[in-house]
Amino acid sequence: MSLYTERHGMRKPLEKTYFMSRDMYALLFDCCEKYKKNLTHIFTMSCHHDFTDSDYIAFNEQGFITRIKVKIPSLFQDEYNRICVPQYDDEYDQYSLLDYIEFFAQNIQDISEYWNNERYRNFRNIDCLETFNIFTDFRNEINQIFVESGLLYELTDEKIIERVVENSPLTPEIEAQVMELKEKNLQDLLNEAVSLYRSPYHNANKMAVEKIWDALENLKTYFKDSAKKQADQKVSDILASQNEKVSKIFEKEFSELGNIGNNYHIRHYNDIQVKVTDSRHYDYFFNRCLSLISLALQYLK
Repeated sequence: MSLYTERHGMRKPLEKTYFMSRDMYALLFDCCEKYKKNLTHIFTMSCHHDFTDSDYIAFNEQGFITRIKVKIPSLFQDEYNRICVPQYDDEYDQYSLLDYIEFFAQNIQDISEYWNNERYRNFRNIDCLETFNIFTDFRNEINQIFVESGLLYELTDEKIIERVVENSPLTPEIEAQVMELKEKNLQDLLNEAVSLYRSPYHNANKMAVEKIWDALENLKTYFKDSAKKQADQKVSDILASQNEKVSKIFEKEFSELGNIGNNYHIRHYNDIQVKVTDSRHYDYFFNRCLSLISLALQYLK
């Protein structure tokens, strides 16, 4: 439920960002802490209670810490090598925390936890279940933090984190068109480009642009009996439904996208190419190229 100032328009618009502040880090880290015991099926500690002469299962905290330090070595640790929330003057790798969240998402399972005796409560036993309903709760809590903090990420049903790109032409309809492609190489290039585009990790959108430009070049050679330049014109004619003036527009767009790919750090990385210093420009290049390809996919069966 929205708060008073939200309902009455008294708040400044929430700033959307890909940068994770220390407070955002703390909220996400603490959310994971709540679900540690749901990893007991991996980090199991067999215990014995001498007074009741009973065996029971607990969560192996030290085993968990050791595994995480090996699996995600750049996850923040303090001066005592404890995995914890960074303080305000500490440097941290936000992408390692995204790895940490994905580790939980991909491994948590339902548990049943109970006291050995409701009266004396000597110890709590954990039964590991073969169900995964807890993932829904975890995903919802993580995504709520993303939304409330303005972080443009989402934990998906596939248990991976994707970045949210607002006002993108990438739609489920376009992805369905890609899945129906008969040309396997073009399909693979587009799938890889889309996967990289959604990735939250540093420089992934740069690699996505490189892949989608490869897909554009592949699209140009869709007609294997034509030279590339002739193929450009042939594809443009098809997209224009034989309208000569509209065909010229598409020919120009193919040409301009080719020039962008050759003159910027997209397909070549020599000193003569222009460096792209703002990652948002890569999103623009990707979306511009995707717009032309998505239109072409509607015609090229």
